[in-house]
Amino acid sequence: MKQSLYLETSVVGAYLDNGEPFRRDLTIRWWEHEMSEYRATVSPLVARELERLPEPHRTAYLKLVAPLEQLEMTDEATILAEGYISRGIFHRKYIADALHVAVASVHKIDYLVTWNFGHLANVRRQARIRLFNTAAGFFVPMIVTPEFLVSELTERKD
Repeated sequence: MKQSLYLETSVVGAYLDNGEPFRRDLTIRWWEHEMSEYRATVSPLVARELERLPEPHRTAYLKLVAPLEQLEMTDEATILAEGYISRGIFHRKYIADALHVAVASVHKIDYLVTWNFGHLANVRRQARIRLFNTAAGFFVPMIVTPEFLVSELTERKD
């Protein structure tokens, strides 16, 4: 069985980001050649965030995520995200980031893939999420970048 991925919005955004060529090129290579090794998912939250972007990018981004499996935004995920906020793991203004983690946790997704180093791919925050989820009986997804997954697949193939 394939391991599962939850793609957070920053990964989708990196696919067409001309301002960050390294990140864009690595994301494109990973998306087109290696993402198929996984069960790739998104949530309606990703689509909502992408729908706020201006054209022409909005349509291109939405096309990228259209074929991916959609995870349900459950009440349980909303309650878990509120738990992150109430414990100070996330500030309320970053509720979307808390929801991304909560959706991946509730659906027992192996990897939450992000380029968001400030709020998600952050060692201290990951430790706090791990402690909170474990204490509350929730699955703990690994929060990683596409770059991590590229190296992971390379190691497995060697």
